[in-house]
Amino acid sequence: MLVLSPINASEILDYAPFSFLGVLGAIFANSTGAGGGVIFIPMFNQLNFTEAQAIATSFGIQCFGMTAGAITWYRHYHAEKRELKLWQGFKRIIAITSITSVIGIAATYWLEVKSPASLHNSFSWFSLLIGVFIVASVLWLKPHRERSQIYWYDWLILSAIGLFGGAVTAWLSVGVGELLAIYLIIRRFDISMAVAAAVVISAISVWAAIWQHTLVNFQVFWQVVIFAGPGAVLGGIFAKTLVTHLSATRLKLFFASWLLVIGIVGI
Repeated sequence: MLVLSPINASEILDYAPFSFLGVLGAIFANSTGAGGGVIFIPMFNQLNFTEAQAIATSFGIQCFGMTAGAITWYRHYHAEKRELKLWQGFKRIIAITSITSVIGIAATYWLEVKSPASLHNSFSWFSLLIGVFIVASVLWLKPHRERSQIYWYDWLILSAIGLFGGAVTAWLSVGVGELLAIYLIIRRFDISMAVAAAVVISAISVWAAIWQHTLVNFQVFWQVVIFAGPGAVLGGIFAKTLVTHLSATRLKLFFASWLLVIGIVGI
């Protein structure tokens, strides 16, 4: 178990840069639907955190950033999108996917299901595959009218995404948000709605997972969270503005580029 010790004046200078990391991670996460771990995990690997510390600390920061982003996106929906047909499935998508994601996370921890590979390898391959998939969707899916109706098979796939994505999230601190956003994009739902739903579900998922890393087995590098957390709140609030000023194609390519870079570098 980690020992909680006070931060002295010299350590403040050491940990202060993590505030910028929190802002950057939250902006990226809440503007794409991905968890902030796509920024945090590669950085923590470079800083030689243990796998447990990296995942736990990533969850801790995301509890700030994803929550701020989720609240911002939901207020945007309530104020401007509630009557819009393209957003009519917003709350239902969140309900089914978040419930199954929490089940997937809880089952992974309770049954002690281990990741099939190390954090570094699993994260790199996951990022690379998701990045390639997004680029392929941009190049090969022809423009088409956006959808709003949810069919019976969507419910089945959303449930599967929640369960599988929840397990991946428990292993990597990211997963369910990326998978959901990609599916909704491929199904041609409104891009902003896809991102908003993924952010809200990611926020619910990180809160479901953080208890494992605090109450059960405390591994959070709390000094980092203290500085990165408030920065993540600012990033989470600002991210919606970024999304509303980017085209769907630019947003997808922006997301994919980062995933491809960290995937290729990590392999």
